[in-house]
Amino acid sequence: MKNRWGKSLLLPLIAVFAAMSLLAGCGGGTPAATTPEKKGSETTAPEASTAKYEFGKEPLEIELYGHYDWFSMPAWGGDPATKWIQDNMKVTIKPILSGGKANQKLNTLIAGGTLPDVIWMQRDGEVERLRQNGLLVPFDDYLDKYPNLKEWAGEDTLNMLRSPDGKLYQFPNWYTKEPNGNGGYMLNIKMYKELGEPKIETLDDFYNYLKLVKAKYPNVIPFEPGLEGQGFDTLYSAFKESNPPTHISMRAVPNGDKLTSLFLDPTYRESMQFINKLYREGLVAKSALTQTEDQVKEKVMNGQVAVYSSADTTKFGSMGHAALTKKDPNDGYFMIWPFAKAGIPKDKINPGHYNSLGWNVSVITTSAENPEAVFAFWDYMTGPEGFRVLFWGPEGLYWEGVDADGVPKLKDEYFTKEKERQDLMDKLVNFQWVGNTGYIDPAKSKFELQLPPEKRTWETRWQSEITWKTQYNATEFQNLDPSKESDEGIARQAVEDIYLEARSQALYAKSEEDVLKVLDKAHADAEAVGYNTVLEYKTKMWQENKQKLGK
Repeated sequence: MKNRWGKSLLLPLIAVFAAMSLLAGCGGGTPAATTPEKKGSETTAPEASTAKYEFGKEPLEIELYGHYDWFSMPAWGGDPATKWIQDNMKVTIKPILSGGKANQKLNTLIAGGTLPDVIWMQRDGEVERLRQNGLLVPFDDYLDKYPNLKEWAGEDTLNMLRSPDGKLYQFPNWYTKEPNGNGGYMLNIKMYKELGEPKIETLDDFYNYLKLVKAKYPNVIPFEPGLEGQGFDTLYSAFKESNPPTHISMRAVPNGDKLTSLFLDPTYRESMQFINKLYREGLVAKSALTQTEDQVKEKVMNGQVAVYSSADTTKFGSMGHAALTKKDPNDGYFMIWPFAKAGIPKDKINPGHYNSLGWNVSVITTSAENPEAVFAFWDYMTGPEGFRVLFWGPEGLYWEGVDADGVPKLKDEYFTKEKERQDLMDKLVNFQWVGNTGYIDPAKSKFELQLPPEKRTWETRWQSEITWKTQYNATEFQNLDPSKESDEGIARQAVEDIYLEARSQALYAKSEEDVLKVLDKAHADAEAVGYNTVLEYKTKMWQENKQKLGK
């Protein structure tokens, strides 16, 4: 997903933001007592009272806009967990959907003065633009009053999230102090056994396996790279040690103390030639760069893929395994240790990455009538009490009571009603906007690792055995993107457009030599629109991050 405003929208948006900064205190029905004060480019929170917000005394409806083309949300109250919250806490989340056009939708919300209470979005320069125009509420006055975020994220993580004015406006999702992540490779069990269970330890092994699949199963996709070809980025990690997909997402590669061109990176060029070869030989999904998430899910659920990889392999892996084993106990999926180019140590391969800041963030806008209540609920959801409900369902359904570490004591129904429990957990993923990895990962491991492997939930087994051990800590590379209206931000968007086009052209190229020509042209085009200024900016931010982290 791009989540970027095009250059042609820049001037109108600047005007819109300027107008909205004036309207923030008087529009949208916001009571004066709770309207943040705007001083220049800074926003101050309303004066906090000593009394904590009490859930259940009155209904609280929170509008949430997911700033993604793909964002959708099941009905709040349509499952046991959110129904329990609705009935007992009187909290309802009302989604605002993008309709597949996230940038246009956000522009419309801003221009119409109808910002929602919360925007769930990427942690990038767009947040800072909203902040600079007085459209966001800082959290600092709430952190001690509602202490879950501060306790579980820690000062280092929160400091990394602070804006230039020193205040905190971003509530992180899936933040952590421990390694985590789900990037990697999973294989169809039945096909693998029928093909003789060949070793897959090197890139050559992987390539040969895909050819075996194509020969024996002509109607199966040998390699499914997931939404937007995420699995192609996973493959990049196999060509060099300590070479995570992070570099691709940054559109820049570390070289000494500088970030340099991705297009000229020898490892990236080699990986794109390999991917092009797979495509030309019909070993990957033809619609790899254009398919929807639902289309990917359907193929995995129906067992139409032999090898699957994405940034979050366990998400569909868990669902697909449950669906296939229900039909045939000998079917399903399993994960393998990440393979690599011959000669690279197996413990130096990182098919995925994580960072202490997590994935994305929630911001509370100045349109919220009661921002403290919104923060209080977000803090409840991220704490152990709330996250237990939003991960395993309400108490009494699959668990009863907790141990000294706050870990649920599971009931027999957790295991005997596996399908019902898994269906619920799959739905609840869509409500986990403030995931607390530091709580949930040890909690899952504590009670499930005591069970034999065949009794563990699919994702926990493979997370503990493979994915958490192979992910790269990319915290130092976070928050590198410039603000969109800056010269560097405009150039960054132009480079992004060039990258996306070049990636597509390289995949469809007629030969490996043509792949290199595509990447050479992409580098030249990127330089022409200011790639060097982008790399210089990102290098500066990277070095500042390293200082914050004591590196």
